[in-house]
Amino acid sequence: MAIRFIIDSASDILPDEAKALGIIHIPLTIRFGTEEFADSVTLSHKAFYEMLIESDVLPTTSQIAPAVFSDAYAQVVSQGDTAVVITLSSKLSGTYQSAVIAAQDYPGQVFVVDSENVTIGQRILIQRGLALRDAGLDAAQIVEALNTEKKQIRLMALLDTLEYLKKGGRISAATAFAGGILSIKPVIAVENGEVALAGKARGSKNGNNFLRDMVVKCGGIDFRRPYALAYSGLSDVLLRKYIKDCQSLWADRTDTLPISTVGCAIGTHAGPGAIAVAFFENTTR
Repeated sequence: MAIRFIIDSASDILPDEAKALGIIHIPLTIRFGTEEFADSVTLSHKAFYEMLIESDVLPTTSQIAPAVFSDAYAQVVSQGDTAVVITLSSKLSGTYQSAVIAAQDYPGQVFVVDSENVTIGQRILIQRGLALRDAGLDAAQIVEALNTEKKQIRLMALLDTLEYLKKGGRISAATAFAGGILSIKPVIAVENGEVALAGKARGSKNGNNFLRDMVVKCGGIDFRRPYALAYSGLSDVLLRKYIKDCQSLWADRTDTLPISTVGCAIGTHAGPGAIAVAFFENTTR
């Protein structure tokens, strides 16, 4: 009997990557006006940002229905396996609740974890779950560990523009205009499962420094567990600059910096040009 992981596309683990890892990938639904897409399946991250930049209206996302999870559970259980489901934060979507409702028909066979995160914060929790499985833990032990360790995940991002927060009604037009004139770069973080404004910096370099200082204040990155960097939009230029400006965070600690793209769940509000870092805080400091 094997342990199979089921995830949603808000983790920004792409379908091909999930398939290679033996993970069942379920996409959220994205709507641009009357057009409907399956996140990262019928709409790539690149195509998403091209449409986002051209559109005057923000897209919307829909939670995954319980019936979709039920189909995935039936597939796993019919093979004699156990499922561990890791969803995006329950405070950002009803997807977690859908997963829980569907799991009621499979007691002891399906375990659901609220990641309390999204994008690469959710991604590294999934990667941690895979590592625990490979270390020999059973499903219940994996869930118990993840529910503890998810509290140690830090996801923070530097936005390049306030425009998409304005479009989404998160800030006023006047605030967005003033921020643009002053080159204000907001820093956001996921706190207790919700996206919160962590601070503001003037200009990209100050923003990079602010982000670096936030990482340091958390005690630094635990390189023994998964970590990730990501960017939104069509270019990774700003992320490359951040990596160069913040060499002190990873110099002599790792030769590999995993990089991915931010998808629709956060990209809708962050807009293009955002950079993000996610890691388990170093609890051994």
